[in-house]
Amino acid sequence: MKQQLALLLFLTSAVFAQSRFDGTWEMKMDTLQFSGPPEEYLIAHGMYHCLSCVPKVEVNADGTDYKITGHEAYYDSIAVKIVDANTVNFAFKKDGKPASTTIETVSADGQKMSEKFSNTMESENVVGTAGFTRVSSGPPYAHALSGQWRMDTVRNSTTAGTLTSFESFPDGLRISTGSQSCVAKFDGNDYPIGKSGHATIALKLVDDNTMEETDKRDGKVLTVARMTVSRDGKSMRVESSDKQRGATMIYTAEKRR
Repeated sequence: MKQQLALLLFLTSAVFAQSRFDGTWEMKMDTLQFSGPPEEYLIAHGMYHCLSCVPKVEVNADGTDYKITGHEAYYDSIAVKIVDANTVNFAFKKDGKPASTTIETVSADGQKMSEKFSNTMESENVVGTAGFTRVSSGPPYAHALSGQWRMDTVRNSTTAGTLTSFESFPDGLRISTGSQSCVAKFDGNDYPIGKSGHATIALKLVDDNTMEETDKRDGKVLTVARMTVSRDGKSMRVESSDKQRGATMIYTAEKRR
């Protein structure tokens, strides 16, 4: 009888813990906080260098598509075009299809940079802006975008790209982000994301309110995120660590339904 009671209590706790995450959660963009190394670029002598990218990217800044390796989780080619002394356009593709575009413009005093982005990899086009503050300048002969930049703000024009849905099943979750979905158990094992066979997700239940997600590509850890649901179940704190760059992003998500 004691063993049956203990098993019942365990199962009840497990089901409750999983159900805490059920629903659709919206990232609140105004709560975003960033830490870690700044982004660093050098544009000079007709070449674009992303010095903070992992691995680094180096292509001609002539508007032509160039194949690159090491960033296949997001894109596999990039085209960089210098518009003027303060503005640079970027176009990213994956498998020959447009993935995203950005337009980065440095302010007249050179201390701020604004970025307009559009991501077509989601089920809905994700459009928004980001703001950066200069940390250090590039060499005097380089384009104004050169140097180090700290991201301060990100704003999406719509809710596209900010929603994540969880649906629990015994010992695991079904997760949908709009562009992709996956199913994983709380056993720390890797489960596939999509059909490519390159991306995986692993889940661990830390306690009744907290779970940890590890995302990999080809077995290499890209990000680790810890999600903690509030006591009232209406909000969730998310701390996501970029293991390649050593950067961290923290934000609050609110439950929509």
